[in-house]
Amino acid sequence: MRLPDLAAALSLPASDLPNVEVSGATHNADWVGPGSVFVAIRGARFDGHAFMDKARGAGAVAVLGEGLPDGMTAPLPYLRVPDARAALADAAAALAGHPSRALKVVGVTGTDGKTTTSWLARHLLRAAGIPTGLLSTVGYELPDGELRHFPAHFTTPEAPEVQATLAEMVRVGAGAAVLEASSHALALDRVRGVDWDVAVWTHLSSEHLDFHGTLENYFADKKKLVERAPFAVLNVDDPWTAELRGVAPEETTYSAENQHADWRATGVEEGPGGLSFDVASPAGEFRARLPMIGRFNVANALAAMAAAHRLGAAPEALVAGLASFAGVPGRMELVPGPGGGPRVIVDFAHTPPSLEKALGMLRATTPGRLWVLVGSAGGRRDPSKRAPLGEVATRLADHAVLTEEDCRDTPIADILAEMERGAREAGRANFTSIPDRREAIAHVIAQAAPGDTVLLAGKGPEDTLERAAETLPWDEVGEARAALQRR
Repeated sequence: MRLPDLAAALSLPASDLPNVEVSGATHNADWVGPGSVFVAIRGARFDGHAFMDKARGAGAVAVLGEGLPDGMTAPLPYLRVPDARAALADAAAALAGHPSRALKVVGVTGTDGKTTTSWLARHLLRAAGIPTGLLSTVGYELPDGELRHFPAHFTTPEAPEVQATLAEMVRVGAGAAVLEASSHALALDRVRGVDWDVAVWTHLSSEHLDFHGTLENYFADKKKLVERAPFAVLNVDDPWTAELRGVAPEETTYSAENQHADWRATGVEEGPGGLSFDVASPAGEFRARLPMIGRFNVANALAAMAAAHRLGAAPEALVAGLASFAGVPGRMELVPGPGGGPRVIVDFAHTPPSLEKALGMLRATTPGRLWVLVGSAGGRRDPSKRAPLGEVATRLADHAVLTEEDCRDTPIADILAEMERGAREAGRANFTSIPDRREAIAHVIAQAAPGDTVLLAGKGPEDTLERAAETLPWDEVGEARAALQRR
């Protein structure tokens, strides 16, 4: 695309611009290449305008920004835009050829459950014969099913990476895509250029308030997904859903508890092989089996079925797809061991509600003691959940090991002190604090007996562990497997 054509696509004046080819758009001067448009974003700590010369040196052909700072001149053609982040997303979508318009796109948002629901939806669509890509917190997949990872540590990648991934899906023949839409992605316009077909709402609880400020702001940003989709799949068990009814032009509801929902489950049975339940829905009535533990996954399955059915999946494909689902890496993932030791499970649960769900479910299926290892993030992440995490961990487990998650620039002693405070104020003393996560995993697995269950919570499939001075490669399942071998 030529620069004047890009300007026209963004509704900007194009007559005086050089007729040069544009290869891409980025807001990071380190990612600029020959032919890039550099988007100068004013952030909390840096103003992108300070990096215009660096961008020019790397081959940028123009700058987009909300206006030059006083006393500064642009070393390249400067296109003024009302909102730099929105312009980055719009430019990325235009340069990629608006790939989402060639796909049926499901977006999934919520505090808990969105990863499992996303993986389920992509699996059900594939079972229905629709080649489907996936973009989630675990990584991204093309229809070939191979899990890939972005180099940057984002819950959702920036807009150029989102659009490039969707374009790659189109190139290899995908007919649909499932995207996790985090609150950051929605607030920062990372997914602004996506044309949604279905929005799925799972559940809302307190999270990321360091970024959003209030729970109401957090809700408002997540609500954007429902506002932008023509069809919404809404969880009637979530109190916030009342404010979402009627927002999308069309909607359906689901519930594992409420028999007035459109998609509902009855006769739920949980056994060693997973879950089975009866489904009553607009697609008909049928018995479903899901090889996952945790009754809360019934709701995730209903949401995924409702989304897949909207895009054409027949009841037979839904039933077959659920029965063949292999699970999600780092979500209630059973760690294989040599035998004779405790059951060890890795899960991403990192909020008090998600940890409470996970521990409550494991308590019901554990003949012995229940152990949990849990940490809390540092840096600019929401510190208000640290004490509640300590309270939930010590209330529902027989013993809790408190440790690091990603402490970043927050002293680990401060994080552990807050978690300990939550436990002590609840009258609990059944915890041990071990700052080093590797040592903590080795300790809890060594202490647990055969018949016990150990939940390693908080990291799930993440492949790094962030500390103040370093970012370490990390494999939670690998650490657990090594600890089991050493028993």
